Amino acid sequence: MPDISVQLSDQKRLVDFNSYDLSVKELVSMVSEGIINISPDYQRKFRWEDDRQSLLIESIFLGIPVPSLFMATNNDSTWEVIDGLQRLSTLIRFAAPQDSNARHKINKPEYLRLKGLEKLSSMNGMTFMELPYSLQLDLLLKPIKVTTLSDKSDPQVRFDLFQRLNTGGIKLSDQEIRNCVFKGNFNDLIKRLAKDERLHRLTKKPTSADDNGTYEELVLRFFAYLYNRDLFEHNVKDFLNEFMKWANSNYNEREYEEIFNRVFDELSGLEHGIVKNVGRKNTSTVFWEAITVGAAVTLRNGIAHLNLDGFYDWVADEQFNRLVTGATNSRQMIDNRINYTSNKFSQAHV
Repeated sequence: MPDISVQLSDQKRLVDFNSYDLSVKELVSMVSEGIINISPDYQRKFRWEDDRQSLLIESIFLGIPVPSLFMATNNDSTWEVIDGLQRLSTLIRFAAPQDSNARHKINKPEYLRLKGLEKLSSMNGMTFMELPYSLQLDLLLKPIKVTTLSDKSDPQVRFDLFQRLNTGGIKLSDQEIRNCVFKGNFNDLIKRLAKDERLHRLTKKPTSADDNGTYEELVLRFFAYLYNRDLFEHNVKDFLNEFMKWANSNYNEREYEEIFNRVFDELSGLEHGIVKNVGRKNTSTVFWEAITVGAAVTLRNGIAHLNLDGFYDWVADEQFNRLVTGATNSRQMIDNRINYTSNKFSQAHV
């Protein structure tokens, strides 16, 4: 077992933060000028109701401390919001000038009209521009605490911190966070392939999967298990993070896209898609991995076309189902199910 103090010291070296007190006016200007990116891939839309937005404005007027905004610093020194999208968007909606680029970025052209206030009930029904100028100035000069995560922080630590800090009430998927932490050409390829019509037609997922990173993670899993499964230990999240970190500087775009296209061209011959049985409405991730990666292994081994005969019979076999259900996240289980599907896809060509 590692020494606690040594482990703590090692992990702390990987994290680098800076803290600032910035006025509301400065924050709005920074968003308007693109210094703060308010809509990175891992963030969701502005969702607070008017009552909750109004309470935040009241708290700021009253000098009640509000939670810090957390930002991440990019390589070009711009910031993007990790935690605080709703708070920052509220400030913009209430106080940004009508023609401000910041207001356009949150897609809220109209001013917030305060409502539901108890302490400052005289402000109910008023917009920022309807307040006395002295109060407008008072709000614009109010300091807001901002903590920024340096771009020098280790990507894996950065991923963990995004998970811990993003507390906006809407749980973000691991892949949505990866889309920000591991930016680069490989991530761009994943996002492009995740929109592939064949992928969506063959894979049965709920409609919510279209905008929560599900298809991006499927594409990532396909490449990670195809190229790097020898490095898999047990933790899927860490394995995928490490692969994204590695692939951003080591992948071959032409090769990756070619094998993806070959696999999904071939699997398009499955009449009912990548499912265990014809009536099934959801494709399990482990099952999907076994089929797609096994297909890729077959094609990379020199087989010209996949044998899809009897597909819905052999995926229902008890032997195969033992490989894709239960405790499936072991290196041996991964190898066994991929080898199983590869053998099945190859049989007609032996």
